[in-house]
Amino acid sequence: MSMRNLITLTASIMATTTAVAQARDIQFTEFDLPNGLHVILHEDHSTPIVAVGVMYHVGSKDEASNRRGFAHFFEHLLFEGSDNIARGEFSKYVEKAGGVLNANTTGDRTYYYEVLPSNQLNLGLWLESERMMHARVDTKGIETQREVVKEERRQRYENQPYGSILPEVLKRAYAKHPYQWPTIGYMEDLNAANEKDYKTFYKTFYVPNNAVLVVAGDFDPAAAKTGLEKYFGPIKKGGAVPRNTAVEPPLKAEVRDVVYDKIQLPAVVQAYRIPALGTPDFYAVDMLNRLLSNGNSSRLVKNVKEAEQKAVFVGSFSLPFEDPGLAIAFAVANMGVSPDSLEASMNKQFDRVRNEQVPEAELTKLKVQIETEHAMDNNRMAGIAHNLANAYTFLGGTAKVNTEVDQYMAVTAADIQRVARKYFVPENRVVLHYLPKNQQK
Repeated sequence: MSMRNLITLTASIMATTTAVAQARDIQFTEFDLPNGLHVILHEDHSTPIVAVGVMYHVGSKDEASNRRGFAHFFEHLLFEGSDNIARGEFSKYVEKAGGVLNANTTGDRTYYYEVLPSNQLNLGLWLESERMMHARVDTKGIETQREVVKEERRQRYENQPYGSILPEVLKRAYAKHPYQWPTIGYMEDLNAANEKDYKTFYKTFYVPNNAVLVVAGDFDPAAAKTGLEKYFGPIKKGGAVPRNTAVEPPLKAEVRDVVYDKIQLPAVVQAYRIPALGTPDFYAVDMLNRLLSNGNSSRLVKNVKEAEQKAVFVGSFSLPFEDPGLAIAFAVANMGVSPDSLEASMNKQFDRVRNEQVPEAELTKLKVQIETEHAMDNNRMAGIAHNLANAYTFLGGTAKVNTEVDQYMAVTAADIQRVARKYFVPENRVVLHYLPKNQQK
């Protein structure tokens, strides 16, 4: 090892040690209410704020094939109000109290949260109980939110250059599994649905036994439990929650296609099928993706974009799904560079991780980045609340909130090479060449 590499490695190890020393385990208590609602409490009096988060175990994979987009639609619809909250007033309660709120949906879950001054905990509990017990699921709200979702779809997918990448990849990467459609779904399904369809979805999935509620921050546990019993205790337990059981067969052969889009520069997209979130191989795969495109010193940036100047932009990311997901790498070609030439350059980097083990200094630097991200995420009450809910729902238990990062730290150079050879191979991928529409014959 050269002196320069030795210095880099030593500095990285010191930084890792410092980050580990600064990271604190998240303390929590948890219990179930009689109606099946799982509750997690994390007490922290360092800042006078409290986060209330509710994660429902329902995402786009739980939708019927003719009702695509329902999970994401409900993320919008359930801000319409309830039996006791006037239409359009939900957000105003939080804003008037000096707090913030938001929600998001994936293929696997829908998450709602508020961050409030600590003396407003009961407001957060009341709002979320109203959402769970008797939200407004009616024609007026449905029609209003359809327009909102239409506009979001136009902005994010239809009018955005390269915005169709994810839907185009998903429908080729999956033949049986509901991951084959994007979470935003399709307007024809939302338009075709009637009020009864929406009410059925709500009554099926928005039940306490399909949710986890997290309170994180500055609160008194006894008072919190009193509030929880008051607001959530009267909610009736739902029926058995149906689960998607589709198993996607292996790809077995490369899927290759051309997509014509409203773009100026060609692009190349490669999507590899990967194991599910929480499995041992997932962490090695995710680290490999970070190695390729996380920061200016990453493999794709340093080689494809800078050294070879084949691309103006490169990136890669993992879709951490509950069932086996995808790792997606993409690059937008530099002026005058053909998609074939760009793809060859990208392939060179995938060949390299299959044929050569990652140098220890590079792997250590990557672990420092992950450790730092983990520590920073757990410095915010909103981040802690989400991570606790996620660990309970998808990682096999709430305690995994403190040990998941260890699975990244345990990944070796040999692990990365092994998953590169197992998953990042041509027969396990979808390849799309994006071309300007004016090149379509």
